[in-house]
Amino acid sequence: MPSLNLQRLKVLPLAERRSLTRVEDILVPPDREPAAVCPQTLESVRTAAESIRAARARDAQVILMYGAHLLRNGAALILTRLMEQGWITHLATNGAGTIHDWEYAWLGRSTEGVEDNVAAGTFGTWDETGRNIHLALLAGGIQGMGYGRSLGRYIIEDGCTLPTQSELVQAIEQFPADPLAAAASELLSAMQRFGVSEGRNEVVHPHKEASILAQAWRLGVPVTVHPGIGYDIISCHPMFNGAAIGRAAAEDFRWFAGAVNGLDDGVVLSVGSAIMAPQVFEKSLSCVHNLRFQDGLPAVSGHRIFVVDLQDGGGWDWTQGEPPKTNPAYYLRFCKSFSRMGGEMRYLQCDNLAFVHHLYRALQDGSSVR
Repeated sequence: MPSLNLQRLKVLPLAERRSLTRVEDILVPPDREPAAVCPQTLESVRTAAESIRAARARDAQVILMYGAHLLRNGAALILTRLMEQGWITHLATNGAGTIHDWEYAWLGRSTEGVEDNVAAGTFGTWDETGRNIHLALLAGGIQGMGYGRSLGRYIIEDGCTLPTQSELVQAIEQFPADPLAAAASELLSAMQRFGVSEGRNEVVHPHKEASILAQAWRLGVPVTVHPGIGYDIISCHPMFNGAAIGRAAAEDFRWFAGAVNGLDDGVVLSVGSAIMAPQVFEKSLSCVHNLRFQDGLPAVSGHRIFVVDLQDGGGWDWTQGEPPKTNPAYYLRFCKSFSRMGGEMRYLQCDNLAFVHHLYRALQDGSSVR
């Protein structure tokens, strides 16, 4: 059977989509009273806050890995405050997290009805989303930038400025073996095939406050993106370019592994990411150990991991080690993966927004690190 010709996809204006969430409805002010949680959860939040304080006092990394629901639930302003105060040193998300991020920043609305739109052949086929995220990655790619930095900059700077086609041709011909030659070729191809203009491409983003990526770029906090090819709605667009996505994601994986290398006595927060966070973290940690051991250095140690999700934890205390295979908690893959990553792992069954909101409150009891 022949492969599907995605360039024939009919895309629609994003404004025509029935979006289910709006910036003005979801954004939660950091100083609002957080949603109530049980005393046991609140105690775990305080433990996480104490661990973060201790980590930052030692200049150790505090890494937040989050899924798209944390953004959709309105946590952007809270995370921005945590970044401003220096509590979070690195953020990591999946492809969906960036799609909602860009749509909120540009349109102020996001989220669609999956079942109805798949049935109609319109799920993900929104022109501006696929076009602008690809353009951000292509523009950042010729400068060796990863996914998170490229898109965060694109939002903050309201678009990008591209070289001329002749400049790209000249760069490719003069330096064909340069690692960025392929990125230049991908950009040149997109400009010719999809009418991308040379010079300034202005795309105004009126809701930058709703974008975690934009605020991370503004504050100089690294944010990395770890997508899957075919996982995200930008695959449902004629401009879909696995090379551009993969190049950006590969750069971000290296940046993330660099953060893990600074995790001794640090903290990992995995909030609402049952797949990306544990999978990316375990590979990064293995790479770090491989290189450390070659240099005669010890393994990463002293770190604490807090995993937050709504899934029932089965009543198992993960600080006591792995449950037996007869216990349902053994099959919580994200808990099991993180429990094998050294240090101490705690699982909190909690709404992700409530967790970060209470964490922010707990960290306000003392001064910030900035």
